Amino acid sequence: MTLDRLLARPTADIAYSDRGVGRPDVVLTHGAGVDHAMFEAQAASLAQRGVRVILWDLRGHGRSSIAQGTRFTARDALGDLDALLRACGTAAPVLVGHSLGGNLAQAFAQRHPDRVTGVVVLDATWNAGPLSRPERSALRLAAPILSLIPARALPHLMARASAQSPEAIALTEAAFARMPKRRFLEVWRATTSLVSPDPGFRSAVPIALIRGARDRTGNIAAAMRRWAAAEDIVERVIPDAGHMVTWDAPDAVSRVLIGVLRDWKLLPE
Repeated sequence: MTLDRLLARPTADIAYSDRGVGRPDVVLTHGAGVDHAMFEAQAASLAQRGVRVILWDLRGHGRSSIAQGTRFTARDALGDLDALLRACGTAAPVLVGHSLGGNLAQAFAQRHPDRVTGVVVLDATWNAGPLSRPERSALRLAAPILSLIPARALPHLMARASAQSPEAIALTEAAFARMPKRRFLEVWRATTSLVSPDPGFRSAVPIALIRGARDRTGNIAAAMRRWAAAEDIVERVIPDAGHMVTWDAPDAVSRVLIGVLRDWKLLPE
C-alpha cells in the first residue's frame, strides 16, 4: 500500500495511507528501524475483508522525515500517533504494533483507553511488567553495547538476530541499512524509555499478544508469557518465526490477526 498522504508535524512530516471504508478501523505501527512495509501482507489481508486500514511510517523511518537536529523520542512518536488518529477522524481504532510499535500502542492505550477499541502487540516487551535484576541490567546496557558495533556491521547483525527466513533477513537488513546508526540508537533508547514497571496495572481495553516462537530479542518471550498470565489471555505463538514475525510468517500472522478481530466480534465469522 502506497503511503499517499502527509501529516505535517512541528518537527516531522508523517507519511501515511488510509484505505477502506468498513469497520473496524485498524492502525498498523511498525517497529524500530524498519517501516510500514513490514505490515503490507497484513494490510492487504485486512483490506480484502473490508477493514479500514491505516498504515504509517514513524518519524525518521521510511518515508516520514524528521527535522535536522531533532532527536527521536517516544514522546514525539506518541504525539504523532495522536495527531494521526485525529487527522484520520478515527474515534476508537484497534492499535496493532510490532516491537517499538507495540510499546507505543500500549502507552497510548494506557493514557487514552477511551480512544482505543483494542490493542494487538506483536513481539514487544510488556511496558508495565516487572523486571528481574538481570533484565534491568540488560535493558540499561543494550544501547551502550549496540553503540560499540561498527555502523557497517550493525544492519547485518541485527537482521540475523531478528529474522529467520532468508527473505525476512534480507528485508530486515535492507531496512536497517537505510537508517543512520546514530538515529537507530536514538530509536532504541526511545523504545526502552517506554518500559516502566507497574506490576498492578491491567489493560482497560482488550489486548492480544502475538510473537514468533524463535524471538530471542531482549526479554520479549519471557515477558509475554508473564503478561499473558497476568491478563488471563492466550499468548499466540507463531512457529518457526523470529522477532520479525510479519516477514518470517506473513500468512500465519494475517490469519491470527483476523482471528483476534473475530474473537472480539469486530469481524464476522
